[in-house]
Amino acid sequence: MSEPEAIDPRATAALYRIARLAASTDDPAGALRETLAVIVGTLGADAGSISLLSPDTGDLVTEVEHGYERAAVAPDQLRPGHGVTGWCALNRRPVLVPDVRLEPRYIAVRSSTRSEMAAPIVVQDQMVGVVDLESDRPAAFTAANLETLGLLAHEAGVVMQRLWQLGHLRAKARQLESLITAGQSLVAKLEQQEILATLTREACRMLEARACVFYLLDTTTRRLRCAASSAAPELQVPEGEFDLEGCLFASPVHTRRQIWFQNLCSPEFLEMPDMPRGAGLGSVLSTPVVFENDVLGVLAVFSAGTHRFDNDEKRLCAALAGLGAVALQNARLYARVFRSEDVLRKNERLTTLGLLAAEIAHEIRNPLTVIKLLYGGLGGDFAPGDPRVTDLRVIGEKLDQLEAIVTRVLGFAKAPSSLHSRWSLAEVIEDTLVLVRLKLSQQKVTVEFPAPARPVFVEAHKGQLQQVLLNLLLNATEAMPAGGSIRLHLQVIEGGDAPRARLDITDTGGGVPESLRHRIFDSFLSGRPDGTGLGLAIAKRILASHRGDIELAATSPSGTTMRVTLPLAK
Repeated sequence: MSEPEAIDPRATAALYRIARLAASTDDPAGALRETLAVIVGTLGADAGSISLLSPDTGDLVTEVEHGYERAAVAPDQLRPGHGVTGWCALNRRPVLVPDVRLEPRYIAVRSSTRSEMAAPIVVQDQMVGVVDLESDRPAAFTAANLETLGLLAHEAGVVMQRLWQLGHLRAKARQLESLITAGQSLVAKLEQQEILATLTREACRMLEARACVFYLLDTTTRRLRCAASSAAPELQVPEGEFDLEGCLFASPVHTRRQIWFQNLCSPEFLEMPDMPRGAGLGSVLSTPVVFENDVLGVLAVFSAGTHRFDNDEKRLCAALAGLGAVALQNARLYARVFRSEDVLRKNERLTTLGLLAAEIAHEIRNPLTVIKLLYGGLGGDFAPGDPRVTDLRVIGEKLDQLEAIVTRVLGFAKAPSSLHSRWSLAEVIEDTLVLVRLKLSQQKVTVEFPAPARPVFVEAHKGQLQQVLLNLLLNATEAMPAGGSIRLHLQVIEGGDAPRARLDITDTGGGVPESLRHRIFDSFLSGRPDGTGLGLAIAKRILASHRGDIELAATSPSGTTMRVTLPLAK
């Protein structure tokens, strides 16, 4: 039995030097240069190069070279199958050429080259590149040299794979960090235009794109319009609206899937009305922005030159589109909350006017009753034709008219009992907190509302109850200009004629001044320069109409507790 052929000590040392690069550097380009230098020195070549397959074009692109005169540099790109290097890449086999003058596949690069050999770089059964060596002497390389080159090329592939993986992980970490930052920036904005501008800017930066455009979909007219863009100054982004059936980015809207268009220089793309105009645009990845199966728009990322978007880039675009969809929906919900709060405030002002009118009407009714009684006792013994008979009749009619007006005002100010319904008091409180959550957040006020131990139902007019709660919450917020906390505690109190719901609203403000404590429910009493002094008075009247009450339960420099009580629904 023959002894196994011993490995050349120089090859062993070269393998060690190449393998060590995986731990000593994190620069793939530097590792390739060092690897080529080791291989050239070990095998005594006069020149050499390492070419890698481009994922975009499929060509072999020279990454590093050694020993080439600047006047005769190796071609930057080769198609697989062209030349000795291309043949090696296409067939994934090493090749030895003792005399290039007798080799038809040889493409002259160095005039002094006489022999050549090449070995493929294969990573996990995937062809990624070729190591090529040249010598100025014929038959300078042997079969043993070719075998050694194969070993060194394999080790170079292992090292490159580890460095690429390391670079990939670091890029992933940077992308994740950028996504988190972009997400925080997006959700912090409440204006739609700010959200879209941030989204396109971040997408352009993270993907190193030449342009990024957000096309907003109008679901009513089924048209797209460019709502925001981040692009090079020389590019012209189209304005206006585009019919969905006649534009490029209708496809991701219809399919709800990402679509990649590779070559935007083709005439059919240039004719599209929604395409940006300008040189340098190669490919585009269009991603639908979807929230709960509703398409809000399309995020289009344009590359500088033809580019194949890999899975990582597609996932990154999809993640950005998802963040943008959530931010857009939040902005729309906040806009609805703003409108609801505005409507509620208008309703509060109308209620204030109504109750003020009722209070005035109530005060008018008493003296009006006295006047009618006195009028009824007046004698009417006037001679026929006396003008005072007519005067008395007119006065009586006007007194009746005034009484009717007062009655209508008082009747209008009362909430009809038919509007009262059975409500969960906890749900009414939670709905009110939703209305004021932005105000509380802006004032740096936190709210704590633990769920009650048992369901609490009341017969009430929901809108009026929300008005009372809104007034108490806003009062508490105004009492804490530097921020603070509000705690709402809801419970059922047994005893007395019937069980009642009791809600305590406690803030951490400075308390009610001593001089105002016994008069806080009086009309036109306010502790704020911009206050009307009617909020608590109205709340008192509303709760009285619900057979409930409100009181100042406790107050001190460390906070105030307002207590609302209501009868439970039967």
